[in-house]
Formats: sequence, C-alpha cells, structure tokens
Amino acid sequence: MNKQIVTVFGGTGFLGTEVVEILLRRGWAVRVASRHPKAAAIENVVPVKCDVRDASSLDSAVEGATAIVNAVSLYVERGQSTFEAIHVEGAAHVARCARNAGVSHLVHVSGIGANRRAKSRYVRARAHGEQRVRKAFPDATVVRPSVITSSDAGFVRSLELLSRLPVIPLFGSGNTRLQPVWVRDVAAGIAGVIGSKKARGRTYEFGGAAQYSYRQCLRLVLRKHRRRGILIPVPFALWRALAVVLERLPGALLTRDQVMLMQRDNVVDDSAHGFDDLFLTPASFESLLES
Repeated sequence: MNKQIVTVFGGTGFLGTEVVEILLRRGWAVRVASRHPKAAAIENVVPVKCDVRDASSLDSAVEGATAIVNAVSLYVERGQSTFEAIHVEGAAHVARCARNAGVSHLVHVSGIGANRRAKSRYVRARAHGEQRVRKAFPDATVVRPSVITSSDAGFVRSLELLSRLPVIPLFGSGNTRLQPVWVRDVAAGIAGVIGSKKARGRTYEFGGAAQYSYRQCLRLVLRKHRRRGILIPVPFALWRALAVVLERLPGALLTRDQVMLMQRDNVVDDSAHGFDDLFLTPASFESLLES
C-alpha cells in the first residue's frame, strides 16, 4: 500500500525542515516544494522545484498529495520577494492549487497578531493571506506561532549575539511580552492537525510554556553565559529612525516592520485553540537555554 503524500512548501526553511522530519517519522511520504529543491538533502524526501509567486509552477508539487503544509515565510523584503507576493498572493496560489487538485487538508502557517489594520506591512500581509486562503480553501487550518526558536538558532541566537555587548539596547523599555516557542513543538503541532477532522477550518495559536518580557529573555541568556551586560532602554522612535537607514543596506540588519513587531505583545490568546487541544506540552524558554 502506497503511503499518503504531504507536500511541504518551504520545506527547506527553519520551520519547514522540522515539519518534514516529524512527518517522515510518522510514516508520511513527504514532498518538499521550494525554489531550491537541492537544499532538501533528506533521505526519502522527494524534492520539487516551484515558486509560490508563480501559480503555474505548483501543479507538480500538489499532484496526488493528501495534505499540504504552506510554511513559506519572508521577514525581510528583497526585490520581487515582497510580503504581498509571498504572504498574500503566494498563499492564495497554494490554496487555489490545493483545492483544484482535490487535496483533503491544507495547513497554512501565519503568525500571532495577524491583523488587516496593523501598521506593520508584514502583519497586514499575514492577515490578508489568511483571508485569501480561507476564501480559496474554507476548511484550511491556520497555524499562528509566536516567536519561533531553537536552542541555538532563531530568537535565541539573536539574543546570544546581543548578550556579548557590554551595553545592550532594549526595544523601548523591554516590556513587550513574548511567548518563545520551540521550532520542534510547532512542527509537532502542525503534524498533529494534519488529517484531523476537528482541525479543519480552525485557527491554532502556538506559544511556549510561559510568557516573558523581552527584558526577561535577555536576562535569562545573560545568566546562562554568566555575563553582566547593562540593559539600556531605547525609545521606539529612535529605533524607527535607525531602521530607515539599516533596511536599505545589504542584509537589512533591521527594518521598520521589525521595530513595529517589537511594539506589540506576541502571546497566545487565552481563548485560542492551541497545544492543549492536541494533547501537546510545549517546552519553556528556560529549558531551551539549558539544552
């Protein structure tokens, strides 16, 4: 008997790679769809070259698939890779293609705080993308993670780099609340909703075991490395002015959208579906730092 196929768009990325690995362990046949399929150097994975910006390139990626996971993400705009192109139009292309191919289940990865009226273009694009996905594929499951990290990459890595400075600038007063979530926990959550009839049409918010202020996260990292950095509040207006310059440089070390994201809490809504519905217990930020 042939295994059922799950196609993971963005399966070579930070989250997508973990999704691919857990699906393989659970017995699915996995197809990785990306612009750079050679990066999917995982045994028993079928790589497919496609680009979510080009609807005509998606057919071979979804053909014969039982489920689709869209984990394509973009945090800094570059050339034709804009928030609109990836998170809105690209998401709509995947959803329409999945519907036309008769795919049973679509899981669309968005982000906590998606809001069509937000000042951040990134946040607005995420919200419009969800709307377009729902229109094309009403039974899609939307997954909204908080700040995704691992013990040595993502959010933790950025904090560790900052912790090496003798004076560490905070975003505002450093009181923005976050709920850092382990990338493997998010992947497990995504794997858990695939094939679940209860999950169809629902939105899930995935956050770690506890909430922290940005200042607390930095202090935990400093304590781990036994460092004594001085935390200095920096007004958001100054960060925005700095971002205007930095976002134009190669590599875009900081953008205005990233500054705006740090002005709003990024935590799971108490009324949202989440890990509890899937009988999963997420790791805490402290446990990640200790691993």
